[in-house]
Amino acid sequence: MHTTAQPRRAAAAAFIGTTIEFYDFYIYATAAALVLGQVFFPSGDPVTSTLAAFGSFAVGFIARPMAGMVFGHLGDRLGRKKMLLVTMALMGLATTGIGLLPSYASVGIWAPVGLIVLRLIQGISVGGEWGGAVLMASEHAPAKRKTFYASFAQLGSPAGLLLALIAFRLVTSLEPEDFLAWGWRLPFLASGALMTVGLMIRSGVHESPEFAKAKASNQTARHPVKDVIRQCWRQILFAAAAVTIGSAGFFFTNTFMITYVTQYQGIPRATILDCLFLVTVIQLLSQPLSALLAERIGEGRFLTRVALLCMVTPYPMFLLVGTQDIVLMTLGIAVAVVILSALYAVVAGYMTQAFPVHLRYSGISVAYQLSCAVAGGTTPLIGTLLASKFSGQWLPLAVFFTLLSALSLIGVCGLARLRANPAVLPSSQEVYS
Repeated sequence: MHTTAQPRRAAAAAFIGTTIEFYDFYIYATAAALVLGQVFFPSGDPVTSTLAAFGSFAVGFIARPMAGMVFGHLGDRLGRKKMLLVTMALMGLATTGIGLLPSYASVGIWAPVGLIVLRLIQGISVGGEWGGAVLMASEHAPAKRKTFYASFAQLGSPAGLLLALIAFRLVTSLEPEDFLAWGWRLPFLASGALMTVGLMIRSGVHESPEFAKAKASNQTARHPVKDVIRQCWRQILFAAAAVTIGSAGFFFTNTFMITYVTQYQGIPRATILDCLFLVTVIQLLSQPLSALLAERIGEGRFLTRVALLCMVTPYPMFLLVGTQDIVLMTLGIAVAVVILSALYAVVAGYMTQAFPVHLRYSGISVAYQLSCAVAGGTTPLIGTLLASKFSGQWLPLAVFFTLLSALSLIGVCGLARLRANPAVLPSSQEVYS
């Protein structure tokens, strides 16, 4: 029997769970920018080592679409809650394992091989995590509050990043030799304790009432992934496009930007980490407000306006970052992040309503992870290549950000048209088991 406290508990569990998952994912991203190239991919050229590290970062994204299909299928067949317990256990074990890996200097080629395998497991975990967390929050929520409740799953991204930045801010205060030798491992090893906390919290939340109702009436799909790709391919494509800047933009501002300002502008690592910490605090506070505003003025209208704003924000951001003044740098990055995170906060709840309940886990997982694999995982790599080719010029980087935002605008507009036409949603009666 579900209680009135379950919607709040489900939203809290989604927030805490995705916080832990994204902490694990972001510490890898931060470590890739700071140290993994030296430890696992040593070379005489810092750019080459960084590209190799970001390449291993992208590997995690390659696994995510396939993981989204697997966990989407199981989540639409067996339930959302069970999948979320599995994904959290996978992430905690993989991240702790990275913290225990020997370096290239110790075991040679087996070090990067082990790193890539564990990174793939991280990608598999996140690939199944996001869709389930969003649905547990939104499907427990009251009918008119689904956007706001779903935004708590999205809130795990800045909260996880804050934890990651705090962890690396602490270990980067060590002597450089100690940081390189063992200090960078500590944030990864902390994942084991966080995993235990997350599993305890998630185990206390009931299954999604919408899925439970579908299962009780024998209206779950036999082959949800196949069915959603066949019947909802337009929703998948537009949803994947809509979330582009929400995914890729964070890795642009929070991962690539570390490399950009340290390698091309000579700004100390500690300075940019402090800057990103302040920006992320602002993001954490602004995202729930964005979801509330979207519910008030209409989610489609809100997302369209925000996507347009995202297209113009990189230009003032780079101008302010170029001043190398910590206050102006923080302001420039904060404006860009607040705007793109407004889209990120709202788009999850918006895209879920484009899919029927019996195909929803599969649909949103395939769409989101496809976008992350194509845009999110490659953004730091493309940014590094552009910065290297156009050394001293930020305009190509800003144009790249604008193009990512334009994809989101196209996706939002497409989803709005599909949501306005209920006939495009297949009935569970067509595919029930």
